[in-house]
Amino acid sequence: MTEKKIAYPDSLSKKVFASATIFTSLRKFLILNLGIAAVLMLIQCPACLLSIEGLKGIFPDFIFSFLMSSSISFGGFYVDGYYDRRISWIQHPVKRLVLTAGTYLVYCFIISFILTTLYVLVTIEGVNLNNISWIRMIKNTIYPIMVALFIISIFISRSWLYEWRNAAIEAEQLKSEKLASQYQSLKDQLNPHFLFNSLNVLSNLVYESPDKSAEFIQQLSKIYRYVLDVQHEQLVSLKDEVDFAEHYLSLQKIRFENSLEYFIDVAASSNLYLPPLSLQLILENAIKHNIASKEKPLKIIIEQVDNSLFIRNILQSKLTEKLPSTGIGLSNIKKRYALLSNEKPKITQTDKEFIVELPLLKISHS
Repeated sequence: MTEKKIAYPDSLSKKVFASATIFTSLRKFLILNLGIAAVLMLIQCPACLLSIEGLKGIFPDFIFSFLMSSSISFGGFYVDGYYDRRISWIQHPVKRLVLTAGTYLVYCFIISFILTTLYVLVTIEGVNLNNISWIRMIKNTIYPIMVALFIISIFISRSWLYEWRNAAIEAEQLKSEKLASQYQSLKDQLNPHFLFNSLNVLSNLVYESPDKSAEFIQQLSKIYRYVLDVQHEQLVSLKDEVDFAEHYLSLQKIRFENSLEYFIDVAASSNLYLPPLSLQLILENAIKHNIASKEKPLKIIIEQVDNSLFIRNILQSKLTEKLPSTGIGLSNIKKRYALLSNEKPKITQTDKEFIVELPLLKISHS
């Protein structure tokens, strides 16, 4: 007889793991604060630890120290975690410092006032709510608040260093993604499939029309020259990118003839920029995923509206595809924009058109 193994659901495994993590954290928290209370008792009365009577005598003080230490440290964890999720040290350092320190000190004043009052009421005979000295209770919060200042400085330093480290790691990851996206975009442009198609079209044109084949070679050389020129650039001028797009569309026009129609309406501007090869990746996406025939020519329009460039194509998806894919190319464009600015490309699909809006960027000379 073989032993049957029980497979637990992933959700159950996650709950068990979360419970184990919470239990471990709670155990460490209790051990830490018990240790702090024990050290305080050792400093306060070393001789009391040598006898049963002495231990009984300091037991209320031990409980008070444990509760005070636990409350103060718990508050530090909670306040720091609360603002960690809401206010960034990197973006709002002063606001984060003031709110974290202020909230924690107010919390420590309230909790130490309550615990000190309870300690006096329980341990000192004859003291009740009617004759207790509230001013003295307030003064008794000074020492816990001083301890709280030391603790919150540790939490603030720890939190700031963690966020700074995470920001540095994220910057390196974005830098790597940038290099990867640039490499991918160049690979998409120079991949063997594109080169094979171009050479295949060229081989047919050589026999059909020497003039067209010469024009094809000229446009192809301009495309590869541009790719080599911009492969290390972060931004290129709008004029250069549109000129390149026109060469690319001219090349495709030689291939598809009347099956492809395009229109470009862009104002000459020297202070507007785009990530290199953005237009080629969008145009390649449009040609790849849409039908282009004499009966249904593919129409592509590139036009500038204020500080945005719109690239739109008539939506006539191939029968093998339900929807035009956004593809790796558009994903790379989004990542490059994320690296360069807060602007984001917008992709819109209607019943008749597929539209990509690229924000035109400006270079700051300050």
